[in-house]
Amino acid sequence: MSVLAKIAEIENEMARTQKNKATAHHLGLLKARLAKLRRELITPKGGSGGGPGEGFDVAKTGDARVGFVGFPSVGKSTLLSNLAGVYSEVAAYEFTTLTTVPGVIRYKGAKIQLLDLPGIIEGAKDGKGRGRQVIAVARTCNLILIVLDVLKPLLHKKLIEHELEGFGIRLNKQPPNIGYKKKDKGGINFTATVPHHRWNFDDLLERMWDYLQLVRIYTKPKGQLPDYTSPVVLPDGRTSVEDFCLKIHKNLIKELKYALVWGSSVKHNPQKVGKDHVMEDEDVIQLVKK
Repeated sequence: MSVLAKIAEIENEMARTQKNKATAHHLGLLKARLAKLRRELITPKGGSGGGPGEGFDVAKTGDARVGFVGFPSVGKSTLLSNLAGVYSEVAAYEFTTLTTVPGVIRYKGAKIQLLDLPGIIEGAKDGKGRGRQVIAVARTCNLILIVLDVLKPLLHKKLIEHELEGFGIRLNKQPPNIGYKKKDKGGINFTATVPHHRWNFDDLLERMWDYLQLVRIYTKPKGQLPDYTSPVVLPDGRTSVEDFCLKIHKNLIKELKYALVWGSSVKHNPQKVGKDHVMEDEDVIQLVKK
């Protein structure tokens, strides 16, 4: 049984197990086994993956994470440098980037983390070229951009998708309708048709934004104008007033009496709503505490 299959089996067992004092010890053992298996994804046994995954894992920051995946020397580092102004070594030989290089951009008020991942090769899903470490980091991304060689884009696209699917990453497919916690996965294919001259970057950012499906909510303190400079960014599907409160602080929902909302999600501006009200992009909210 593969590591991924073992992880899925433990996750299923944890989902079926009711949480109480009698099962606490059993759940603790399952969590320990799960953590061990996840570490194996990053650091394969026997050293076949090229040693530990030092430099691959990067702390997740911002409202969403986008990973650049592709074969060596196809322009991932150049793309990151132009989008985020972050220097990632660029050269005419393969495997220039040996660790994950992070960058951050602000787009439409949202803070988006970009990751330039080391190039992968055929057999990455089996551990070749430290492929397991690279793909394991890709699994943590909300969106994956496949960066392709303009001379053979279709061949590389097919090979990369095969490597990712072999590691459980299925691009552009909706998760099955089951009762487990939803994990956001998705991706777009970016094919460069010209040398890197900063062309079409605006369209690329707009496409990334569409795929990430983020919702911006602006805050309005009592007696003041709304703050349109720093929205609270929520993922689509989790945009209720309660979700908004939990994003700010877990105890805020306990203090909430009601909220006033302006925008497309209400019939009147403002409208008094409760914690279950679902907001839409660029709504304005004012919280009233008990």
